[in-house]
Amino acid sequence: MDGDHGRSAAAVFDALGVEYERAFAGSAGRHASLRRLLGELPPSGRVLDVGSGTGRPTASTLAEAGHIVLGVDVSPVMVELAASQVPDASFVCADIRELTLEEGGFDAVCAYFSLLQMGRDDQERLLRKLRRLLKPGGVLAVATVPLDVEDVPVVFMGQEMRVSSFAPDDFLATVTAAGFSVLWEHSELFTPAHGAAVPEPELFLHCCPD
Repeated sequence: MDGDHGRSAAAVFDALGVEYERAFAGSAGRHASLRRLLGELPPSGRVLDVGSGTGRPTASTLAEAGHIVLGVDVSPVMVELAASQVPDASFVCADIRELTLEEGGFDAVCAYFSLLQMGRDDQERLLRKLRRLLKPGGVLAVATVPLDVEDVPVVFMGQEMRVSSFAPDDFLATVTAAGFSVLWEHSELFTPAHGAAVPEPELFLHCCPD
């Protein structure tokens, strides 16, 4: 994904703001993933939330449980909302691909649907980077919409954007090729709470570094 795509993603989520939270916060799959993650983390675990959005429900759930959360998002509007809504977490406006973070510094990394605005090559590179950021025994909680699409224009909640993803088996292969073993897999259909929404597949994985 080039810089133009990055700016486009920021513009889309700047425009959506809290409307995105209202549409997607009710995902049963995400809440199941978060409940599982809470059982996998040590006390006061350090968690990186990639594509942290408004901070809800991911950062808020983890911070309320006593974990130390750093959220990263390309959207200044989302970062401002998250900092207001989840004051016990920290948030930074940055492109995760370009942000320097401590290797082996996190007990968990969450990347819920934040890969979709990146090209496939960038997704593969980012997964390898996230592996390096995890402590031994750490957990990657990652979710995507598992469709075989690359750089496809879509209208998302009224906003034009481009997305890339993988079919389910190809996404699993991409994650394992990045150096992870899959611990848990969950798939379901979810209909966002938005007037133009249609049911969409969601794939959640919990993985540990090999």
